[in-house]
Amino acid sequence: MALIELKKIEKTYYTDDIPTPVLHNMTFSIDQGEFVAIVGPSGSGKSTLLHILGLLDRQTGGEYWFHGKRNDDYTDDELAKIRNKQMGFVFQAFNLLPRTTVLDNVRLPLLYSNVPEQEWQDRILRAIDAVGLSHRIYHESAQLSGGEKQRVAIARSLINTPQVIFADEPTGNLDSKSGKTVMEILEKLNRDSGHTIILITHETYTAEHAGRIIHLLDGTIERDEVVRNRQSARQFIK
Repeated sequence: MALIELKKIEKTYYTDDIPTPVLHNMTFSIDQGEFVAIVGPSGSGKSTLLHILGLLDRQTGGEYWFHGKRNDDYTDDELAKIRNKQMGFVFQAFNLLPRTTVLDNVRLPLLYSNVPEQEWQDRILRAIDAVGLSHRIYHESAQLSGGEKQRVAIARSLINTPQVIFADEPTGNLDSKSGKTVMEILEKLNRDSGHTIILITHETYTAEHAGRIIHLLDGTIERDEVVRNRQSARQFIK
């Protein structure tokens, strides 16, 4: 059974009853443990698709199945619990609390979880260690570089041991060296820990880390291909 399955997904926004269709007949599935990059130019529907995949928004047509159950069959409370426990999110803007330590930023999702408090410290330390920031644990996020901030965001996304991590342009605010480090961490999480990674990007060098690339154009799937190495990924993205 696929972890995620989309069947003829449509998304239309309305402004003063004027429709703006964004996604058209979107059909594909993602298995547990895949590393998928969703690429395409601005306006291709990447962010809209991410919001639906991450249960942050609902489609206006078609069916979205997560873990064998339609998203329309979940209550809002159930969706919130899934987002907190089974999904992790990493955004371009980091979304960290600036005057709060690395430890406390990573701790944040636990405040809304059912994880016993006696387990928190161990989880926090393991997540921070996984991104190589144990030496920065008591630094405030405002004292960190852009690359370090994104690594904190990844650690925070790991804290509830999610099955799938959504990374939305995670290197967009980073220099190439920091971006490479962030992508290597995501690749390692996929390879060594079995996390499903869904990457939204317009950058070739980040998409090259994925094992499968879905290319969007004008709200439709232009290409969907498994790639065996980075050279074939570069050829596919061009």
